[in-house]
Amino acid sequence: MATLTVSKAEEARVKALGFFSNKGTDNFSGRVITKNGKVSAEVLRNVAEAAERFGNGEVLVTTRLTLECPGIPFENIEPFMNFLAEKGLETGGSGKRVRPVVSCKGTTCQYGLIDTYDLSEKIHDEFYTKWHDVNLPHKFKIAVGGCPNNCVKPNLNDLGVIGARVPAINLDKCKSCKKCAVEAVCPVGAAKLVDGTMVVDYDKCINCGRCIEKCYFKAMDTQKQGYKVYVGGRWGKQISHGKLLGKIFTDEAEIMKTIEKAILFFRENGNFGERFAVTVERVGFDKVEKELLSDDILLRKDEILAREF
Repeated sequence: MATLTVSKAEEARVKALGFFSNKGTDNFSGRVITKNGKVSAEVLRNVAEAAERFGNGEVLVTTRLTLECPGIPFENIEPFMNFLAEKGLETGGSGKRVRPVVSCKGTTCQYGLIDTYDLSEKIHDEFYTKWHDVNLPHKFKIAVGGCPNNCVKPNLNDLGVIGARVPAINLDKCKSCKKCAVEAVCPVGAAKLVDGTMVVDYDKCINCGRCIEKCYFKAMDTQKQGYKVYVGGRWGKQISHGKLLGKIFTDEAEIMKTIEKAILFFRENGNFGERFAVTVERVGFDKVEKELLSDDILLRKDEILAREF
């Protein structure tokens, strides 16, 4: 195994720029930021060229849907960054701050209930880019999912947004069919015919919306469409399932404001080095939810952002 010659100080410096040491060598993986994993063919060509010029020619996709080019010698880090900058690309994605946003393909997926690409790009621009210099107690991960299939596991992120569609029943249109298409399609058994009448168990319903288009007589309609928000999730050595805020959000601007309030709450209440899941558990979800569903914390924004870690 080769002896590392890059100093720990230099290794820490370039890690903050998005370069991670390759085990047993003096080489690094350079992390190229994407807004949500969706990139153009031109971006892929530019990253591939950078990998060939400055790394070992390989490109990896991370679990956060960023791109990494491994095998970059230390002396190639700056040229690698300069080449990417000329193409409008950047490295990063490390440190105690908001991390690159993850999104599923809900915009194009048949099950998608929201435009996940559009929302995740707005979240990235606002909270990864504009808040990049805001230090937090620990990293803060955000994921946007189009439906309760949870393909990108929003409820295992520090904050997760999931598309939601709440069904409504029009009993005047229900024909009490012997073979009910709504009952057949419900993935969790929340919609059932009981004594010939359609009933939805809203405590069991996951708001996937699959039942709404299935009734041949249009007995199912949309009561509310919007977003669910989970806070305090994480995965890894320790796993915490995010807790659901007690409302369906119907306005995108409200989602952006809620994310801002969550980050501010973490900065105000989190202890240095602890994840948001630990903060939520320590402070108590009831208090967290109360803060995130009101605007009081926004009145303290300047004070919170002035806090030093």
